[in-house]
Amino acid sequence: MFLLVGTVMLYSAVSVHHAVPLPLPKVGAPNLTQPDKLVGAPSKSAVAAYTVPPTYPKYIGVPAINIPNTEVLPLGLTANNAVAVPASSYVTGWYKGSAKPGQQGAMFIYGHVLGWNAGGIFYNLKKLIPGDDITVTRGDNTVYTYQVVASKVYPAQSVDMSAVLSPIVSGTPGLNLMTCTGTIVPQSNPIAFTERLVVFTKLVGTS
Repeated sequence: MFLLVGTVMLYSAVSVHHAVPLPLPKVGAPNLTQPDKLVGAPSKSAVAAYTVPPTYPKYIGVPAINIPNTEVLPLGLTANNAVAVPASSYVTGWYKGSAKPGQQGAMFIYGHVLGWNAGGIFYNLKKLIPGDDITVTRGDNTVYTYQVVASKVYPAQSVDMSAVLSPIVSGTPGLNLMTCTGTIVPQSNPIAFTERLVVFTKLVGTS
């Protein structure tokens, strides 16, 4: 079982430095694949060896819910104009149409709530509260610290992607996280959920 997450594509500028393309993408359909069940979590050495371009997000860490530095995969849109979802429940995905770490606008990262064997990487996202810290390590190893400001639950078919792609604090770079929540849609296959949870954060430090 797994999470279904959203898509984004808008052309209202969220800042003078970063605009999100129009029209807004759709929330992506779940597509957690068999390798997630068979391969399991990536090894520590594989995580340590993971690389991305210098300005891309490489790792995300969420101490309050025991997420150590976890890989962030760069993802685009599907043929149906939906944000692609990570093939594994052990990693997260960054929508390349959103901001980069520290850039004006908002980064959009999401992950599965459930996996084949256990909870997905964002299983406990609902436990985050205002003031909790989240770190994003960039490809050049610069670390950006974000702080939770608010959380909001949307019906699965009515996610406000304009808000998801915009900073919660105007003029301050943001990071917005999404996962599935609510209840399982009866007879859905792959499994789908009735709602989406979005956690909105603001940038508070760089090191």
